[in-house]
Amino acid sequence: MEMLGNRRLGITQQQAWEALNDPETLKKCIPGCDKFELTGDNQYSVALALKIGPVSAKFSGKVALSDIVAPDGYKLSFEGQGGVAGFAKGSSSVTLRPLDGAAEAASPAAGCELDYTVQAQVGGKIAQLGQRLIDGAAKSTADDFFKRFEAEMQSRYGPPPAAAAEETAEAPAEKAGVMSGLMKKMGLGKKDDKDASAAPGDAS
Repeated sequence: MEMLGNRRLGITQQQAWEALNDPETLKKCIPGCDKFELTGDNQYSVALALKIGPVSAKFSGKVALSDIVAPDGYKLSFEGQGGVAGFAKGSSSVTLRPLDGAAEAASPAAGCELDYTVQAQVGGKIAQLGQRLIDGAAKSTADDFFKRFEAEMQSRYGPPPAAAAEETAEAPAEKAGVMSGLMKKMGLGKKDDKDASAAPGDAS
């Protein structure tokens, strides 16, 4: 099985790099993962539950990082055993780079882009399910991971820069509207000034 993808993230390259190297963050974001522990130098012990079609299994295995170039990317290899359900092993590469806007403005505010590739082999009952079902499950798992990852990053760092900028732009207008209403209530608005100047004429 081979899979590749690209994602735009509303966080800086450094923030994405730190999150992708944090076992707790990965444990939260990988669907079905209940263990992602550092066991040695760039070595991790992993346990997760997977469901592919009619086959459900708990996998335990290990992940090793290599070719680490902070904060640009790394390669990882993985292998896991799921008992009678079968096994999985393979490798993946992850690359991070700032978006063009961030590079041109010499600012990380525009976010970053993540490219990934996965090559994997499966055996046992899982392999008998057919390539289409396996590919569909892999894509669904990747999509779920990035949804969780983006939600985790927003809770940690706030909304993406574009959304934050829109909120900031709306705030002054809302504040001006509130101030205008208060001034009118206090008799300091333009309308009240006109009414006040017209009052003597009306009285005569």
